[in-house]
Amino acid sequence: VLIDLITPIVPDALEWVDVLFGDLGEKLPQPYKDEIMSIAEDAGIPVGQIVVYNIFYEIFTVCTSIIAQDPDGHIVHARNLDFGLFLGWNADTHEWMISSALRKMIINVNWIKDGKILYKSNNFAGYVGIYNGMKQGAFSVTANERFQLAGGYLGIYRWLTGLEPDGKWMSWLTRETLEQFNTYADAKAHLMTTPMLSPVYYILGGMNPGEGSIITRSLNGTDLLTELNPNDKNGWYLLETNYDQDKPVLYLDDRRTPGNHCMQKLGQKNVNFQGIFNVLSSRTNLNKLTTYTVLMQVENGRFETIMQSCPGYCWPF
Repeated sequence: VLIDLITPIVPDALEWVDVLFGDLGEKLPQPYKDEIMSIAEDAGIPVGQIVVYNIFYEIFTVCTSIIAQDPDGHIVHARNLDFGLFLGWNADTHEWMISSALRKMIINVNWIKDGKILYKSNNFAGYVGIYNGMKQGAFSVTANERFQLAGGYLGIYRWLTGLEPDGKWMSWLTRETLEQFNTYADAKAHLMTTPMLSPVYYILGGMNPGEGSIITRSLNGTDLLTELNPNDKNGWYLLETNYDQDKPVLYLDDRRTPGNHCMQKLGQKNVNFQGIFNVLSSRTNLNKLTTYTVLMQVENGRFETIMQSCPGYCWPF
């Protein structure tokens, strides 16, 4: 879809992508390099296009993530993933073209090691990073885009030019954390301190009461940490869209206020998969960009993905 949108405007764009990003593919760290090369070979698609597909989400994705604790201390972690803003509007179906195409590519993945499930995620087919993942008995994590001037473009430039050779791609750091760590505390420390190529909000959940946090990341550290707080009457949940918790949201993109209103209306006693799904299915958290909702519970390993769309009159983002 993206190729169809760009080629009429820049006829040589595809050739440029194949050359430039094909060369970039050779510089990617393992195991991602081999995985991307294998996907390109099996799919019969040039490596450069698969590389673009895999780094595109580092730059512009909008989302809503929620962590909530019920009265008995059980944690539910959920998120909507919204993608495709300004990438082709279909006037006949009233949909963003990219969002519509991505819905057909949603998969749940069990990551296996030594014959056992190490962790779970959901992905768009062909994408080797992780936006949402859960390791049963340990932690769950979602990643929301954080928009800054020193954002993903700068990080990618610094990595390409060798100025930031150790910086981690956001979705690859998520995957690395799921693979390497077995406790909420260790995952939290790793996500807070590892140098990155793009700013992000990591929303981290555990299996014990009070284990929930929003890690507001810049490229080289954590700017703000917000955690579940049982001593606060509203501290039983955290809701993150794409704005710092201590700053106001953009008026035209206020998903935080409706989300908080729905959570307050839901109440702590109704925290479960159905209740949180209903919140994330309420406008404007559900909008024309929404591709899916994922729900996770670390304690029992429950992991569900529901394809989402917002037909009829609905906010475009």
